[in-house]
Amino acid sequence: MNKKEISEIKKTLNPENSVITRICGCYIDGEKEIKFKSKEAFHSLSEEEAFKYFDIFKHSLSGSIGKNLLNMEFPLDEEKVGGKQEFLLKLKDSGLEDDELLDEFYQKVVENYIYASNYYIILIHGIYDIPGKSSDGSEMFDASDNVYDYILCSICPVNLAKSGLSYDADTNSIGERVRDWIVAAPANAFLFPAFNDRNTDIHSLLYYSKNPEELQYSFVDNIFGTNAPMTAESQKEAFNNIIMNTLGEDCDFNTIKTIHETLNEMIEETKDEPEPLILTTNEVKHVFEESDIPNEKLEVLEKQLDVVAEEQQSPTFLASNVTNVRKFNIETPDVVIKVNPERTDLVETRVIDGRQCLVIAVNDHIEVNGITIRANVNED
Repeated sequence: MNKKEISEIKKTLNPENSVITRICGCYIDGEKEIKFKSKEAFHSLSEEEAFKYFDIFKHSLSGSIGKNLLNMEFPLDEEKVGGKQEFLLKLKDSGLEDDELLDEFYQKVVENYIYASNYYIILIHGIYDIPGKSSDGSEMFDASDNVYDYILCSICPVNLAKSGLSYDADTNSIGERVRDWIVAAPANAFLFPAFNDRNTDIHSLLYYSKNPEELQYSFVDNIFGTNAPMTAESQKEAFNNIIMNTLGEDCDFNTIKTIHETLNEMIEETKDEPEPLILTTNEVKHVFEESDIPNEKLEVLEKQLDVVAEEQQSPTFLASNVTNVRKFNIETPDVVIKVNPERTDLVETRVIDGRQCLVIAVNDHIEVNGITIRANVNED
């Protein structure tokens, strides 16, 4: 799913456009015991309660694609009878009316979701009558040919409110506040089936992780039957290793600066596209070629990409995961220099008195700890 498709589904998660038919809940305590289950028509909720649920559902589809939101495809084996995709399909097709299927799903979550404290599983079923679109892109609500029938699962930590003092109106006094268990924003969630090309795609799902570095691998493997992709940090680390192993002793400041600038230019050129920029094997080669890397190093690059493909099962990277268009940092054990990515031209390396040095061109304005100082210029 891309940004536009996710946004379209999020627009249905509000009181004005709600397509939710049913909501189910299961409360799990820190001992992994089911303490509470519920199942009801969504329209039966009070306005205040529904509003709070809508906020949870919107958070379940928030964040950056490739970091918090991950598109996953089911292996073919999981689409066969008895496969994990087939089970989710049954759950969806039941409209969350089948208690036996719901209990089986809850048990799967309890067995595979790793969390030390209490949490609340929320399942909703929705039916979205997909509006047609005219040639100018405007929606035609009376020209719908397809229906998107889906389930959204949100897993929310339940935390004990902080202790403190509060005013008691009944006794007209200040006393210790009653500590309640509060349902927090979702830590993980998934939307099934995926809404790809503005239509139902039962072969895929959209997975959400509030912390992009904690993907709940056991949950992903045993609920979906698919391997989670590399995390954003893992992609960055793998990409950096490719650069260092490819360049070897030629991995100098100017080369890394050029690669960074090449990546940023590619991201800038595709910023208006609905799909984020994916660096396939060919795209990575293109980055190195555009950065004027010698041909003999490109041969080494081929081998490095093969190693990543073998180890990670995926030689692709999300461009925004391997570079940061907003910052360019230079670090030593004792010094950190932050440079405007658009002004990396101000920094260069020189050998001065036999020592490798960074030289930074400055204008008339310099601050040290917030204090403006005068630059000393020694003329020969």
